Amino acid sequence: MEIIESLEDIPVQNPQAEDFSYSDLTWTKFGTTEHHDVVAVIPYTRVEEFILGECANPESPTRFHIERRRERSCGSLKVFKPDEYLEYTKYWCSFGPENYGEGGRVLPSRKYRLNTRNRAARPQSMRGCKCHFVVKRLYARPSLALIVYYERRHVNEAGFVCHGPLDRDAIGPGAKKIPYICNEIQQQTMSMIYLGIPEENVLEKHIEGVQRYCGPDATVDGLASQYVHKLGMIIKRSTHELDLDDHASIKIWAERNKKSIFTYQEDSESDQFVLGIQTEWQLQQFVRFGHCGLVAADSTFGIKRLKYPLCTLLVFDSRHHALPVAWIISRSNLKSDVDKWMKILLRRAQSVEPGFRISGFIVDDAAMEIDPIRDTFCCPILFSLWRIRRSWLRNVVKKCDTIEVQRELFKCLGEVVYSIWDGGLDTSKALERLTLDFSDQTAFMQYFTSTWLPKIGMWLSSIKSLPLASQEACGAIEAYHVKLKVKLFDDTHLNALQRVDWLVHKLTTELHSSYWLDRYADESDSFQNIQEEYIASTSWHRASEIPDSAVSLDSNDTSVAKVLSQRDTNVTRVVWNPCSEFAFCDCAWSLQGNLCKHIIKVNTMCENREGYGDSMSLRSFKEKLRSIKMKPMDDSMALDLSMSLALQMFDQIKQLVKLSGTDDISSIVNGLPVKWGCKKGRTTVGIPASIAAFTKKRSQKRKR
Repeated sequence: MEIIESLEDIPVQNPQAEDFSYSDLTWTKFGTTEHHDVVAVIPYTRVEEFILGECANPESPTRFHIERRRERSCGSLKVFKPDEYLEYTKYWCSFGPENYGEGGRVLPSRKYRLNTRNRAARPQSMRGCKCHFVVKRLYARPSLALIVYYERRHVNEAGFVCHGPLDRDAIGPGAKKIPYICNEIQQQTMSMIYLGIPEENVLEKHIEGVQRYCGPDATVDGLASQYVHKLGMIIKRSTHELDLDDHASIKIWAERNKKSIFTYQEDSESDQFVLGIQTEWQLQQFVRFGHCGLVAADSTFGIKRLKYPLCTLLVFDSRHHALPVAWIISRSNLKSDVDKWMKILLRRAQSVEPGFRISGFIVDDAAMEIDPIRDTFCCPILFSLWRIRRSWLRNVVKKCDTIEVQRELFKCLGEVVYSIWDGGLDTSKALERLTLDFSDQTAFMQYFTSTWLPKIGMWLSSIKSLPLASQEACGAIEAYHVKLKVKLFDDTHLNALQRVDWLVHKLTTELHSSYWLDRYADESDSFQNIQEEYIASTSWHRASEIPDSAVSLDSNDTSVAKVLSQRDTNVTRVVWNPCSEFAFCDCAWSLQGNLCKHIIKVNTMCENREGYGDSMSLRSFKEKLRSIKMKPMDDSMALDLSMSLALQMFDQIKQLVKLSGTDDISSIVNGLPVKWGCKKGRTTVGIPASIAAFTKKRSQKRKR
C-alpha cells in the first residue's frame, strides 16, 4: 500500500449501503515513511452509520464507547494543518480497554470523566479488547470526517480474540440468562469433560449442581445443556500449541495464566528455564495438608524422555494419599534457582496462612540440593527409598530370566544398603560379593556398573545420614508417579514429549482434573466409582483390606511368607525376604517394579515378631536416637543445648498427649497462661488470618 503524504490526495468515500463498516471502505496509509496511519475519509454526517456497521461485525459483535473527546471552536486556529480537527473523538470497543478477566488488569484512575452510557453492560464482561479508532471532523473541511483506525482486530494484549464467537474461552451469547454457576460446579464439569466422561453423565451432574441454587426449571435445564455442550466444544478444540515455536507457546501460556504460575524464568545465556505451576486449588490443598504436615518431592520424572525434567511437590491428604500441589519444570539443579522458587512458594502459602510451616520434607534423589530446603522450610529432611528400589527391581526383572535369580539378586542388593548399619559387613565387601556371585548376569551387571556404581557412595551416604521415610509414604509417592506416567506417556502423545507446552497442558487439564475430582468425590461422598478407585489407589490401603488370616508365616523358615489371594482363593502369592524394603513378590504388580500390597501386608505382620529383623526405616530411626544420645560431651555447651531441646520436646509431647486424652477442652484452656497482644491489635489477636483480613478497619479520619 502506497503512503500518501497529502490529505487532499485521499478520496472521499460515501458507500451506498445504509450501514457500512471497515470492509466497505478503501483504506490508505497517510503520513510519512517513519510514521503513518491507516485512514479513510467519509462525509461527517455518515459517522454514526459507520459505527453501527462496525458494531454489527459478525465475528466480534460489540458496541463502541467514547473513550476521549475534544472540541475546538471555528476560527480558534490562525495557522493549521490539513488534518487538524474541529472535533476529535476516540471510540473504543466496549470489551476494553480494561480487563476484568482472569489474569487481567484494570487501568488506573483516569484524570477525565468517561461517557459510560454506551459501555459494556457489566464491568466483568470487559476483556482488555484493544480495538479502537479515532474520528476527526476536519477543521479545514467541517463536512468531512477523517477515520484513523489504530487496531482493527478484537484482541487482547496477548494477541488472542477476547470476545465473540471466535473466542475459545467464551461460553456463548445470552450470558445474563445463564443460571448461577459457582466455581465448584464449573470445576466439576470441566474435570469430567477433561477425563472423557460422556456428555450425558456430565450434563446430569451439572444440572444437579445448578438446581441446588436455582431449583428445578425447564428453562434453566435447557440453558445448562447449552453451557455444557459449549464448554465441551471449547475443551475439545483447545490445543497445547499456541505457537509453532515451543518457547513462544509457553510464553503466551504464561501470559494468559499468571494466577497459576508462582515462578517463571526464560531460558537465556545466563539463566536456565524454570517454570513453577500452582493453581488456586493446589495452593488451598498445600496450605490445608502441608501446614504442620509432610511435603514430598517426586523430583526427576521424565529426565530421559521429556525436554525438561518435572519435579512435583506432594502433600498427604486425609487418607494419606499423595496430592500434587506444585509442578516445577526445569533442568536446573543450581542451589540459587532451587532456593529462589522454594522461597517464592513459601511466601505464597504464608500469604494465605501467615503461620504456615511444614513438619518435614521427603526427598527421593541423593543428588537433590537439601540446603535450600533447610534454609527455606527450617524442617527435618527425610529420605525415601522408593526410587532406588523401583529402579533396581525393574531392571532385575527385565535383565534376569529366572525368578530364582531375580529374588536372590534383589536380596543381595538389599544387603548392600543394609550394610551401612551392620558393623560386621563392609559396604565394599557387599558390593564385591554382589559382583562375584552374579557375574554370569552380564546384562544386569553392565547396567549396575555403568549407572549405579559411580554414584552408589552418594546414595548410601544420604540413606545413612538422613532418616528414612516409611513404606506408607513411599507407596503414596509411587502411586502418584505411576498415575503421572500413565497420563503422560500415552502412545498418542509420543511425538509431543519434547514440547514443554504439551507437558503443561496435560498437567493443568487432565492430571489436575483427575485429582480435583478424586478429592471432590471423597469429600462429598459422590461419584461412587471414582471414590472407590481413589481410596484403593495406594498399595498401603489395598494391603489393609487383606485379613491377617490370609497371611501364612513359618516360624521355622523366616525367609518366605505366603499370602492368599482375595480375588481367587486358588492363587497364593509368595513373598521372599519378608520384613525388608527389598522383599520380593511374584505378583504381576510387583514384577513391574512397584511396591505391592502383599509385601506391605507381610511386613506389617512381621513387625515385633521373633526371628524377623527391623525394617530399614526403623533401623534408621534407632540409629538417629543412638547418635543423639552419644553426641554431647560431659560438661559441654552441646549437652546444655541437647538438654534444653529435649525438655522442650518433652513439654510439647506431654501437652499433645493431654490434649488428645481429654474430653473437656476447657480444662486445658483455663490452665494456659494469658498471652496479651499489643493494644493496637487486641481486637484481632487469636482470630484466624482468613477472618481477620475481612475485619473492618476503624476510620482514620480526624473528628472535627
